[in-house]
Amino acid sequence: MKKLSLAICLLSATFLQAQNIDKIINAKEVERIEKILSADDMQGRRTFSLGIEKAANFIAEEFKQTGLQTWKNSGSYLQEFTMVKPKFLSVSCSFDNITVDTKDVIVVTSKAELSITEKSSFEMVNIKAGVNIFSEASKYVQSGKNYLVLVDTSFAKNFGRLTGFKRQLFKSDNSVVFVLATQQPKSFSIHANHEITEQKLANVIGVIPGKSKANEYVIFSGHYDHLGIGKAVNNDSIYNGANDDAAGTTAMVMLSKYFQAKKDNERTLIFVAFTAEEIGGFGAQYCSKQFNATDVKAMFNIEMIGTESKWGKNSAYITGFEKTDMGKILQENLHGTGFTFYPDPYTDQDLFYRSDNATLARLGVPAHTISTSKMDSEPNYHKVSDEIGTLDMDNMAMIIKAIALSSRGIVSGKDTPSRVNVSDLK
Repeated sequence: MKKLSLAICLLSATFLQAQNIDKIINAKEVERIEKILSADDMQGRRTFSLGIEKAANFIAEEFKQTGLQTWKNSGSYLQEFTMVKPKFLSVSCSFDNITVDTKDVIVVTSKAELSITEKSSFEMVNIKAGVNIFSEASKYVQSGKNYLVLVDTSFAKNFGRLTGFKRQLFKSDNSVVFVLATQQPKSFSIHANHEITEQKLANVIGVIPGKSKANEYVIFSGHYDHLGIGKAVNNDSIYNGANDDAAGTTAMVMLSKYFQAKKDNERTLIFVAFTAEEIGGFGAQYCSKQFNATDVKAMFNIEMIGTESKWGKNSAYITGFEKTDMGKILQENLHGTGFTFYPDPYTDQDLFYRSDNATLARLGVPAHTISTSKMDSEPNYHKVSDEIGTLDMDNMAMIIKAIALSSRGIVSGKDTPSRVNVSDLK
């Protein structure tokens, strides 16, 4: 009788939870948020546009109505930061009193004028032949330190592409200078001038404080920017980004409502809509720097869940599935639901490194992206046709519920995923 009573209680609790989750996460509410974020009046939510500001204010209002707290009690859901856009004017460089060709010098800086010599506080390092020049260069640009980087001449054909790091930069006191050279100079002199334009950006971030493990964080995220207004196709020039990534942002907002209603999270939950993913992931990079990576126990980044996966309904995939045991934990918590999380089937596209999870993953955080997008055949990806009419609201609601249920052990502090082995990362 005791066993029977316990079974009945467990079934009743499961049924009650299913009822409660359906009241909060359902196709009607998913459609309401998705429709607003992907509407034409959002103008495609391009970074630095009025449309993205409108979207940010909408998300912030949703957080306010839900009752989320602001990050560090700032009083605002907008996590603002400054980017700079440098316009190149001039550069001069000499190594050991020998002039270096200007085409062999690239200065990545947010300063209007930069002058350095061997006496300056710049560490001299090398990018040697045979490595991935862009991965190596990225490490130095994102380091927050001053570097003079000598790039092996074997990279001469690709050296000019490093100017891509200059298009948008965080406002910083640190600079990185790349010089195509193999010989390490005993003395050098470099002078560069840029015209600097400052631009404001903002993530939207809300918090549900944890109870017994308030200093341990679980992040739920999606990026709310898209491509904006572009070349017209069939008289339509608005790239609405309904799936990419109004869908992921909608899921993140819905999850904030669900967990705020439950009020039983032991760990602190962070809900964030990232900006500037489409132009380099700057929102995620900035936000990640506000955390001690060891305090972040898991990150659920949600991107493009509006269409069916290659396996059909009630399924999604997790990028970097094999890098931690987080996917296994999530699937175990979904036992009996009929929903399945699969490993990423598009590993040749490096999706684990292409979304907003990557910054924290590179610091060892079990940070993964959940998606359903068929990356080998998604017909509306980065097109004006990525509109709400192409999405399946019922399936979206099911995926969001699956994320909510599968994350229970991590949110409660019962489950802690293994960390990413950073030595295995690119």
